Amino acid sequence: MDSKNKFWRGVMVGVLVTALVCLITVGASAGIYMFGRRVIDNQTQVQVQTEGTPSQAQEPVNFENVTKKLEQIQDIIDKKYLFEEKIDTSEEEAGIYQGFLSGLNDPYAVYYTPDELTSFLDETNGSYCGIGALVSQNVQTGVSTIVRVFEGSPAEEAGILPGDALYKVDGTEVIGMDLSLLVNNYVKGEEGSQLTITVYRENSDEYKDITLTRRPIDVQTVSGKMLDEEIGYISVVEFDRVTADQFKSKIEELQGEGMKRLIIDLRNNPGGEVTTVVSMADYILKDGGRILTVANKKGTEETYDAEDGHSLEIPMVVLVNGNSASASEVFTGAMKDYGVATIVGTKTFGKGIVQTLMPLSDGSAIKLTTDHYYTPNGNDIHGKGIEPDLEVELDEEAAQEVVIPEEKDNQLQKAVEVVKGK
Repeated sequence: MDSKNKFWRGVMVGVLVTALVCLITVGASAGIYMFGRRVIDNQTQVQVQTEGTPSQAQEPVNFENVTKKLEQIQDIIDKKYLFEEKIDTSEEEAGIYQGFLSGLNDPYAVYYTPDELTSFLDETNGSYCGIGALVSQNVQTGVSTIVRVFEGSPAEEAGILPGDALYKVDGTEVIGMDLSLLVNNYVKGEEGSQLTITVYRENSDEYKDITLTRRPIDVQTVSGKMLDEEIGYISVVEFDRVTADQFKSKIEELQGEGMKRLIIDLRNNPGGEVTTVVSMADYILKDGGRILTVANKKGTEETYDAEDGHSLEIPMVVLVNGNSASASEVFTGAMKDYGVATIVGTKTFGKGIVQTLMPLSDGSAIKLTTDHYYTPNGNDIHGKGIEPDLEVELDEEAAQEVVIPEEKDNQLQKAVEVVKGK
């Protein structure tokens, strides 16, 4: 095997999971309130954990001085800059606004251009224009790998397989490329447009050029099956607007197949919309129980309670790991605090803060960290995570797999053992 092929050996599923679709992947969001919709999410930079400490209020920015300096810079550019034809004034403006937010020292603060905002809002609706696959990125190697292919999608039809590592898109090498940049600048496109993805397939040690045609995709955020005659298994990869309905439908489907026990897998789930996770927890919990409390810096609280008249009273296990973040932790915290499910796996990520997405007059928006959230028992899990009831580390051999076979998944095997004994 040549040295290039050796590079791909041992690629592990990293902490970054996103839909490989026509969208702008939002980086490092921890919880977002979007025009009346909260999203508790943790994408792209989930390895970042900062626990800010209160500081003295700073003097506000002197905009008169800033304007004068910008005018000086523009004057120098006008007189000296050689490649004037390359100037993109819209990018200059966006850079100014993002730079302004960077001074907040909030790793989750973002400025969205109008186009980026539209793409972001489309993303949370669970319907995109793309190829229909999920990709993870190993933060150590920078390799992006297909971890799931949606049924009936262009990716499935073209023969893309879980485990395929992305080498090039339309001839551009993408190893080490930021995942959001890869998706937004190279994979996204208009319906009916084509792209060619070069993948490395480790099991056959070969490179394959695969041409796909982009089309609208309804993201399948929930999958499930019966593991035996009684035990149902449901995997939730993120909490989009479509997820609650998919989750409830899958539970009803499995109940129709005889399900009497349930395993809910939230491993590597980076989060999603608060209304979605509340609806899902509400479907399981008895009415009247507190699901979530959100509090801003003034101490003003907003609460979410179970009230849909439905509960699921069967033995349950929730599977989590260190990449189960934000909305995943809202769900896990509620299940743990009420004792309705046994938590199996490893400590969750520990993202207990919320952000607010606020529109600006020109159709752009900014996002800032604005709130903490608390579990039903009042626990602040930010920077701490949620400890499982039964800690089970994934076996080293299984951790090397992009898609873990059931026979190697010792965490799932332990979950089966636990739920059988309940």
